[in-house]
Amino acid sequence: MQNYDKTPVDSMPATAPGFRGNEGSLVSVLKTLLFFTLLMITLPIGLYFASKSFLFEASLGYSSNDSYFYAAIVAVLAVHVVLALFVYVAWNEGSRQWREGKQD
Repeated sequence: MQNYDKTPVDSMPATAPGFRGNEGSLVSVLKTLLFFTLLMITLPIGLYFASKSFLFEASLGYSSNDSYFYAAIVAVLAVHVVLALFVYVAWNEGSRQWREGKQD
């Protein structure tokens, strides 16, 4: 039979040794993700209906069919802007955390 190390369970650490330091960064990442998720849902939909009603139909006098098309383009552009902002923020947040960890 094999001889196993009989270390008592009480002496083993309950969490990973460096987990406490990462808890703040995890909360920060989740807040950033939640913010951009809400922005991704609300901004394109809001811009679609606002630009369709106020910009294209009321101000510019486009027909209903034309305003659908142009409002969809505005919404797609909004999605791309939100995605680009998310990538930029995530990239800078990751490099900032890497630099802080490297200096320690």
